[in-house]
Amino acid sequence: MNRPTQTPESTTLFVYGTLKRGHCRAPMLTGQRFLGAARTMPIYRLVNCGTYPGLIRATAPHGLAVKGELWTVDPTCLARLDEEEGVDQALYERVAVDIASQPALHVEAYLYLRDTASLADCGDCWSLDFERRILGE
Repeated sequence: MNRPTQTPESTTLFVYGTLKRGHCRAPMLTGQRFLGAARTMPIYRLVNCGTYPGLIRATAPHGLAVKGELWTVDPTCLARLDEEEGVDQALYERVAVDIASQPALHVEAYLYLRDTASLADCGDCWSLDFERRILGE
């Protein structure tokens, strides 16, 4: 894995769904620095929000190590992502998350804020095959 460089001019971001390489919104990360594959600590889960996943904190002992990617993103990209993820509409909140391989590293991810009681569980991974079936590709 590439070593992240955490500076005031960049943020290390964990992506776990449609922003991952090859997925439908991956072009939003064009020009940013891919650091490598990663997993969270086993305290999260993914839920199916329709055409995209939502990362939620899990209650013990139901957490999983969610699979995703680490990216270093600049402030302009981060602002675009915040808008796309609906941060100002309280759809997601960008928060610090715990990464299994680098627990001391400050990493942020988008945490889903809406009610998840009626949403299907996705386990630990939002796959490209699953996304393509949902989008009818």
